[in-house]
Amino acid sequence: MTKKTLLILAAGMGSRYGGLKQMDGFGPNEELLMEYSIYDAVQAGFDKVVFIIRESFDEAFRNVIHNKWKDAIELVYVHQKMDDLPDGFDRKIEREKPWGTGHAVWAARHAIDGPFVMINADDFYGRTAYMKAAEFFNTNDKDYAVLAYQLGPTLSEHGTVNRGICFTDADSNLSKIIETLKIGTEDDGKISYQEPEDIGVELKADSLASMNMFCLRASYFNYSTQLFEEFLNDEKNHAKGEFLVPTVIDYTIHKDLLQTKVIDSQSNWFGVTYKADQESAKKEIEALIAQGVYPDALA
Repeated sequence: MTKKTLLILAAGMGSRYGGLKQMDGFGPNEELLMEYSIYDAVQAGFDKVVFIIRESFDEAFRNVIHNKWKDAIELVYVHQKMDDLPDGFDRKIEREKPWGTGHAVWAARHAIDGPFVMINADDFYGRTAYMKAAEFFNTNDKDYAVLAYQLGPTLSEHGTVNRGICFTDADSNLSKIIETLKIGTEDDGKISYQEPEDIGVELKADSLASMNMFCLRASYFNYSTQLFEEFLNDEKNHAKGEFLVPTVIDYTIHKDLLQTKVIDSQSNWFGVTYKADQESAKKEIEALIAQGVYPDALA
């Protein structure tokens, strides 16, 4: 059986949320949202969790996580550092915000040597999604996959959101992901967006969206190193450009290196983009505990 890793991106700044949402409690015992992901991954047969965090809150993070989960699954902590760049690049490039999800995953290159699922720390993906990811790894030894969610339920009542809209071919392989910005619901119920100007389709509630849950492999790190170097060679990216995971996936698709399967997650996603989303997320957790999906205390 192939060993599987859960990679949790937990180094975000929470600018729209107004704080470190990955450290806020959502469960009855102040469980972090990501702890429900860890619980689900353990249930699905994952063997290790790698956390991408910032060095500034390393101690506080470990104090919450480590003793609770160390006996359930292997835990590894990796710092996402602004000066962690490929050899030959200036470690002192002036920049305030992190380099993007592509860099966050690349930071784990020394901690992962097999198949892994990447997720956001502040999103809830559902047990079935992890089961489907594990099944994918058990039956496919080359390709990548994206766990897709219907767009409508992922929108926020409290403001616009950004989503990666998925396009597929006739065999349910990913053909492209378009990062679509400021998506919201109008008064007439229509789903609108602001950027890019035209993605080629009308967005609907059942449009497939990536919520940053990807099944990847160690090969990802080779491709991302090459593309991150190309990204850094363009100086216009130094101040505010973002190196994103879909950039690497698009490269593997268009170079015919491998396929990325689009898997219907068949799960209920929810997250906390805005502070006002916190209460509804807590109610979702309460409902799942009442249904017996989770115990009152996870660990």
